[in-house]
Amino acid sequence: MTSSGAVSSGAVSADAVAHEAPGEHVPTPGVPEPVVAERIGMAVVGAGYWGPNLVRNAQQTAALRLHWLCDLDEAKSRRVLGEYSTVRSTTSFEEVLADPRVRAVAIATPAAAHYKLVRAALEAGKHVLVEKPITTSAEEAAELCELAEARGLVLMCDHTFCYTPVVRRIRELVHGGELGDIQFFDSVRINLGLVQPDVDVLWDLAPHDLSILDFVLPPGVEPVGVSAQGADPIGAGRACVAYLTVRLSNGALAHCHVNWLSPTKVRTTMIGGSRRTLVWDDLNPQARLAVHDRGVDLTPPDELTDAIRHQALISYRVGEMVAPALVEQEALRNVMAEFAAAITEGRAPLTDGRSGLRVLRLLHAASRSLELGGATVPVEPTGDVELITAQERATAR
Repeated sequence: MTSSGAVSSGAVSADAVAHEAPGEHVPTPGVPEPVVAERIGMAVVGAGYWGPNLVRNAQQTAALRLHWLCDLDEAKSRRVLGEYSTVRSTTSFEEVLADPRVRAVAIATPAAAHYKLVRAALEAGKHVLVEKPITTSAEEAAELCELAEARGLVLMCDHTFCYTPVVRRIRELVHGGELGDIQFFDSVRINLGLVQPDVDVLWDLAPHDLSILDFVLPPGVEPVGVSAQGADPIGAGRACVAYLTVRLSNGALAHCHVNWLSPTKVRTTMIGGSRRTLVWDDLNPQARLAVHDRGVDLTPPDELTDAIRHQALISYRVGEMVAPALVEQEALRNVMAEFAAAITEGRAPLTDGRSGLRVLRLLHAASRSLELGGATVPVEPTGDVELITAQERATAR
């Protein structure tokens, strides 16, 4: 998550701090990207922490051509650009939007500036890739989604973890039914980290896990309620340790533990299903993902006989463990490739504006739950069913 800062109407400040950079500087193996007939003109807005990563990956994506880097501090932009002599720097966002070569804009500024910048870009007819959170307000995020859809433009959220090979594989396993019915989701994201001046630990770290949850949940399963507990044992004025529980529509629970005060760093996620359970340890490059054929079986009522009624209805299954092979790739390169593909193919990206809106609604519900002492707060319906139906009708035409 980025930190907040001031933004003028004609320029952008990007002194943002991102505490998670999945796959940064990992070379992408495999077949080189094909040469495209017409590259998509692009600009990056923000030369802070994340901006240089966007610049580098845009330059290395065959379908994109980077024309501008925009930031209030033009000297910083020039330092970031370095060898990229064909890319111009500017302090004026209006100058970027006025360039007819620019069809797409990637925004990596403080979150407080997202709404104004994204809206201006969409109104100028530009496709937008925006750092998370999409905005600081669910109402503003919904407005941006509707604007992008009305104008036929791509609005994509940079939920970078969703483009790591391991999370893509987890999504395939869940959506393909390999795990069976989802029974629980449990994640731990803790470390001795920087206490943020403007947000609590939930808004700083939980967006990563909530975006992953949103990405991997199977169709038909969605959050219906959120409860959160937080503590500030060091007197920082905001929660530094938090536990977040999300109730899912199928009766399962998703639980996230986030913590700035742990002396050790832990990045684990466990997803349990009726058939198998997977464990993802992001700090174990030798075996990031393990799929266990272990679980609890319940004898169906129609299979009960008089001979076994007196026995336990629950039995424990212990089977083999498989560690799927994963190709190491830089996640942000995959983000750029998906952004370009969505624009070229005229489709919604995997992490579109609606996914950003869903994550934002969970964060707002979590904040409200903290205010209410941990009470469960209902999650507003997303309206995605209606959106999908409209898209299907448009496709049919």
